[in-house]
Amino acid sequence: MPSFGEQLSQLRKTNNLKAEDLADIVGVKRRIVFMYEKNESKPSFDVLIALADYFNVSLDYLVGRSDEPKRK
Repeated sequence: MPSFGEQLSQLRKTNNLKAEDLADIVGVKRRIVFMYEKNESKPSFDVLIALADYFNVSLDYLVGRSDEPKRK
């Protein structure tokens, strides 16, 4: 299964978002988004929830614990 960083990068690119735009959406700096995508940093729980809500995916999908993106 993909890592959190791989999943985030794929979701961002699939949704045609720049890292800067995603950073603004979840309230972090652009470089932090890149650090997440490279698995160099882990987001806070609040940021994880904001990402899952924005992309409308489950937390399990976002962190690579499920192949099913839909929330149950």
